[in-house]
Amino acid sequence: MLVVLAVIGVEAVWLAARLPASALVADLGAIVVAAWAAVACAVVARRHPSALRPFWSLLSATMALSAVSRALWAMHRASSGDVPHTRLVGLVFITGIVLGTTAFLLSPTAPHSTVGRGRTVLDGVIVGLSLVPIGWVAVFQDVAADQLTEPEHTLALVYPMLDLVQLTILVAVAGPARPRWRPMTVLGASLTVRAAADVGYVWLLAHDSYVAGHPVDLGWPLTCLLVGLATRYPPPEVADLDETVVPPVPPWWRVALPYLPVGGAIVAVLLARQPTGQTPTLIMLCVLALLAVLALRQGLAANENLRLVARLRQLAYADQLTGLPNRLMFTRRLRRAIRQEEPVAVLLLDLDGFKQVNDRFGHATGDALLVSIADKMCEAVDGDGTVARLGGDEFAVLVDGDRPVPPERLAERLLTALRPADDEEDVGTHPSASIGIAEYGPQHATHSDLLRDADIAMYAAKAAGKSAYRTCTPELRESAVSRAELIADLRRAVDERQLELQFQPIIDLETGQVSSAEALVRWRHPRLGTLSPGRFLPLAEETGLILPIDRWVIHEACRAAAIWRRGAPEATIAVNIAAAHLRRPDLIATVTGATAAAGLAPRALTLELTESALIEGSEAVLDRLRQLRELGIRIAIDDFGTGYSSLSYLHRIPATELKIDRSFVARLGEDARAYATVNMVSTLADAFDLRVVAEGVETDRQHDAVAAIGCAHGQGYLYGRPGSLADLGSSLTGS
Repeated sequence: MLVVLAVIGVEAVWLAARLPASALVADLGAIVVAAWAAVACAVVARRHPSALRPFWSLLSATMALSAVSRALWAMHRASSGDVPHTRLVGLVFITGIVLGTTAFLLSPTAPHSTVGRGRTVLDGVIVGLSLVPIGWVAVFQDVAADQLTEPEHTLALVYPMLDLVQLTILVAVAGPARPRWRPMTVLGASLTVRAAADVGYVWLLAHDSYVAGHPVDLGWPLTCLLVGLATRYPPPEVADLDETVVPPVPPWWRVALPYLPVGGAIVAVLLARQPTGQTPTLIMLCVLALLAVLALRQGLAANENLRLVARLRQLAYADQLTGLPNRLMFTRRLRRAIRQEEPVAVLLLDLDGFKQVNDRFGHATGDALLVSIADKMCEAVDGDGTVARLGGDEFAVLVDGDRPVPPERLAERLLTALRPADDEEDVGTHPSASIGIAEYGPQHATHSDLLRDADIAMYAAKAAGKSAYRTCTPELRESAVSRAELIADLRRAVDERQLELQFQPIIDLETGQVSSAEALVRWRHPRLGTLSPGRFLPLAEETGLILPIDRWVIHEACRAAAIWRRGAPEATIAVNIAAAHLRRPDLIATVTGATAAAGLAPRALTLELTESALIEGSEAVLDRLRQLRELGIRIAIDDFGTGYSSLSYLHRIPATELKIDRSFVARLGEDARAYATVNMVSTLADAFDLRVVAEGVETDRQHDAVAAIGCAHGQGYLYGRPGSLADLGSSLTGS
């Protein structure tokens, strides 16, 4: 590198001082620097990623041809004593320009498609041809015509045009780059220097002022020096070489770039007319070539626009994952069928448990499953309807026209086709499906009404046990309306103080005393009366309203417990927490805020969590529970035995008690297996140092059984039904 800089420095001084043998010094300097740049590009081609090797290899060939053309130039000049403009020198130089242009089109910032590269080349040619008439008026109009008639001189005029073509192409490919790759900027500076040198050389030549060794000759080694300097930059990031990354929208000047000089070219043609009224032949040829290239460029743009329109239609109306019609296309076809007053039916299909597939196996497996299901649905429908994917794991089938197959029969075919094989079911990646059917009738004013009814029927199929289908009926529709009204009322229940707590005592089976209570929420509906949790909590969980309800219950329960503990200092309160609340990071703040506001010791509060919610909990959930335990909050596993009980998760969850589900307690004294199960759970709890509460104790026989097994606490109607704050206060104080 230092040697090359020294060569250029010596050449600059030599040419500026016009010392003897300036021509030879200029030739040697250009050859040495071009050869060095060729070697530098070849070396970096071996070091950079394989995607960049064609780029640097072509630039290396360009620099090598530059050195060869300059050597041929020097030999011809030395032998003839005149400024050489042989066709051989021109051919070698132009070949180098073509290779350099190809390198730019293979750069990491260039368009990836053949059409895009072709458009970029045409843009460069348009700019180059447009600037020829402008250059004629600005530089050569006052030059005698006989000075530009020799073929060699005409060939020299081509060099600046090719420089501008190449520079335009480089600007075009580097302009919209994702991040700009620094070597492209340096190469742009190199082309700018070469274009300036070629323009200056042609101007001097046209005015018969050029002699070999002129200071303008310094421009060519400087051009090669900048190419060599471009090799010093590191390769782009791997992500920038990814052809799947969508390039950004090009700036406005990039779109207008090939057309900006055309207006100037038109004005230049008018100004270039000779005194005889004729336009020079060279200018006419350039204008004709410019018109031809413009026509080709516009044809290419029109063809590309047609392809883009077709692609946009596909994106607008087709699902990109499965290739099925999407929601928009399905809706259009449904509306058309309704307008034509044809018999219409819609089958709405939703996968049961698809979220668990994504969570357990990843979204790639989920996407592959959706594609497989789409194929099976198309095969099952077999032309008797239009299958569409509405989004997520929701599909639909439109049956219109003569409907050779009843919708119910089609639903049976779909369920059969989607039923997993034995080996697929073991893997657990094939959820079942629920299908809702709605047929167009007088009650459907619009297509939205028909889709609503299909959705109602689909949820009825889910409620029936999944892997089933249901047809919408007036009864289902009425039930759905009532359900929607109940959800709307539930949104106002907390704010309007319609919720209240009832408390069911938990008994110490050894002493028979009330040691604790579970807070149970009730809804005093203004029209329907008192609603049990089973009527509204599932709706609350489905709509997300469970979160404000949970927060209200926690605060009210803590206030009640603080009052009870004035007469019974060891009494505690248990509160049920929904799985959705367990996953929220603000759970700890909610609990600690409630205990602090009520002045309740944290150890007096027990959070009851279902077994399934705990098993599905992430590490963040488990960490949250550990923090609660460190604060003194107790953790109970509710309905133990109904989920996927596992010794491994008992090791991980910081629980303090197990609540045996009432379904086991109810069979005590009648079912030996139920007795064995409760006994096993009690023994297991002792091993883990967990308190056991037997839920649902309603008879003396069940009480005797759980006491004999060794359960420390019991809860159920035998000991007390859920009651008011005053009733529980009497039980806790023993009055």
